[in-house]
Amino acid sequence: MPPKSETLGSSGTGATADHAGDFSIDPIFHLLRILPYSFLRPPRLRLKLPSLTLPSAMTVYSLILLTYFMVVSGIVYDVIVEPPGIGSTQDRFTGAVRPVVFMPGRVNGQYIIEGLSSGFMFVLGGIGIVLLDLALDRNRAKSVRISFASAGVASVVIAYVMSMLFVRIKIPAYLR
Repeated sequence: MPPKSETLGSSGTGATADHAGDFSIDPIFHLLRILPYSFLRPPRLRLKLPSLTLPSAMTVYSLILLTYFMVVSGIVYDVIVEPPGIGSTQDRFTGAVRPVVFMPGRVNGQYIIEGLSSGFMFVLGGIGIVLLDLALDRNRAKSVRISFASAGVASVVIAYVMSMLFVRIKIPAYLR
């Protein structure tokens, strides 16, 4: 039995655990490990790693905004259910067919145009909030900050009013 100082490493574990592959008794393993490298030499490769540049912040913001628009517009619903682009209803008195943009009475159903217009209003409200944030920057000129603030407030107000109008068209007795 060897002395304790040779078998225990600095962490208290056995030194044989670090080199478990070196002490194999399998002769074929030793031949496969040593024989090919005694006369073969790996080639010197002069490969350059491709340099990837990061996209600009505006590109990332645009992609995230586009993804947000697609998600809130119900693109997944439109692909799975395949609703018509726009609906139609017949007038009771004249018999004429009128186009209908909002699917009335169905909260969990939508026409394609309904989803896209609602999604646009949500994105407009989000852009309005971003413009309001840009209006707080002290490094910009006062006229630019006022422009950002007024455009931001207008965007948020228009988005809110139109979204509430869409909800009232969709559900006539909502909040009454």
